[in-house]
Amino acid sequence: MRMIRALGMMSGTSLDGVDAAMIETDGTRIAGFGRSAYRAYSGNESGLLHAALGQWPGGPDVAEAAGLSVAAHAALAEGFPEAELVGYHGQTLAHDPAGRGTHQAGDGAALARKLDRPVVWDFRSEDVRQGGEGAPLAPFFHWACAEWAMGQGLLPRAPVAFLNLGGVGNLTWVDPTAGAPEAPGACIAFDTGPANAPLNDLMRARRGAARDEGGRLALQGSPDEGVIARFLRHPHFARPLPKSLDRDAFPDLAAEVAGLSDEDAAATLTHAAAAAVAAGVALLQRSPQLILVCGGGRHNAAMMAALAQRLPARVAPVEEAGLDGDMLEAQAFGWLAVRVLRGLPTSGPGTTGAPGPVCGGRISHPPRR
Repeated sequence: MRMIRALGMMSGTSLDGVDAAMIETDGTRIAGFGRSAYRAYSGNESGLLHAALGQWPGGPDVAEAAGLSVAAHAALAEGFPEAELVGYHGQTLAHDPAGRGTHQAGDGAALARKLDRPVVWDFRSEDVRQGGEGAPLAPFFHWACAEWAMGQGLLPRAPVAFLNLGGVGNLTWVDPTAGAPEAPGACIAFDTGPANAPLNDLMRARRGAARDEGGRLALQGSPDEGVIARFLRHPHFARPLPKSLDRDAFPDLAAEVAGLSDEDAAATLTHAAAAAVAAGVALLQRSPQLILVCGGGRHNAAMMAALAQRLPARVAPVEEAGLDGDMLEAQAFGWLAVRVLRGLPTSGPGTTGAPGPVCGGRISHPPRR
């Protein structure tokens, strides 16, 4: 099957900007990785997106947030003329799979018109419609990454876990020796709990900063284990796998650290994220020996130390497997776009809880000239 050069684009729940990355794939195997780029959101743009969080289509701030998403992604994608296909995730504003569904603001058809290239988008809705959680969606790509790294001699022929720490954390256990990501037992995935989002919100509110850069503030404090113990009583942690979360599913966490110093509050939220991962790993039937960390959280020394302290496995940045931890999710949506184009599953029972394999996503073609 012919390899396709696809551009994946992702703006996550951290609301810091847009990642874009090229990948060459047939929708199963990875032939190679290409260029990448990042467009940061300005303070005003990030504020606009924060204002729209929790809103559903028709909400007062949704149209402006969707317009910003399309414009920002189009501006970045124009720098990748080699892309034959674009995977566009859109901006998640609300996620309630058991209730109203899932909402990613942005119009893939409008983006296709701007770029004059086909765009695959709305990746989550079909999974939710069929009874799945709609998230996480990167796990099948994690399987492909493990299979690629194994072929490069960078990983052993054994199960491994990928931990993505964005606004929300998600973990994928994969067996790269399985024949395909949708094969029974190939992938088990779930959202672990809040990751960077509560910490970023704390820094924004108390220090006017986007994040705890490098974990410097948290490293000066001590975690409040009482707060963490109460946090772990949330019903999410007792739910069976797979499972997913909204960015703001733990509204009481901010109140719990309100009386702590900045340093101790940052340390507590950092360790809470790590404790959430440990609670999820405990639910796996087979614990991984190696957990590869991707996403912004791996740049936080306090977070990485907390993970190493609380997890029963070796923890390492995903770069150890020859992968780019900053661009893995963007690459995932390029890979998933090719799968949608070819009618291959993008999720299934082990990753979202859908009753069977699901091919989610809409394809928008530019108008004919």
